[in-house]
Amino acid sequence: MDFSCIEDCSKCCIEREYYPTIKFGKVGVLILPDEKERIESLAEQSGIKVTILPRIGVSKTESGGPDTVLAYQMMGKDLNGNTCPFLETESSKRSPHGGFTCKIYNDRPLACRAYPVIESSPIVLDSKCKFCESCGTPTGNVNSEIESLIQIKQKMQTDAPYIWRYATGVGELKHKDLMQNGWFLT
Repeated sequence: MDFSCIEDCSKCCIEREYYPTIKFGKVGVLILPDEKERIESLAEQSGIKVTILPRIGVSKTESGGPDTVLAYQMMGKDLNGNTCPFLETESSKRSPHGGFTCKIYNDRPLACRAYPVIESSPIVLDSKCKFCESCGTPTGNVNSEIESLIQIKQKMQTDAPYIWRYATGVGELKHKDLMQNGWFLT
């Protein structure tokens, strides 16, 4: 069975998760440094407010925070961190599979192009994807998703010995006291 979006689904554009723990808050859509300016420009052209925070940084020393940011993250527009700001939820316009439309679909980040592939060798798909939940692993047609993931991995390669993760402080109100904000050495 080939991969395709489930009828009326926009789950991957709406639901965000705490990663790696609640302490770090919810993560946003991975944005590579070479994508950041383009995404901000697309938002400005569309009159959309986006919040892009750091996500992964690296350094040569273990103190003082990262020297270089390898990846950013575009946060959801909801207070709890959910719902991509580019997801068109206000109109009745729908994608071919019946879900909400993406305002920047042809210019979407590599992370969106890679979804639901989360590992390329062996191929692992996101178990939270509705297709994967109901249909299992597709037997084909995820080549472009795999290629996008490989590009992300290549762009994030580093020889820096210290890796930092940014805690967003974004999530459900009930987790407010558990979440932190800022850089943490991993």
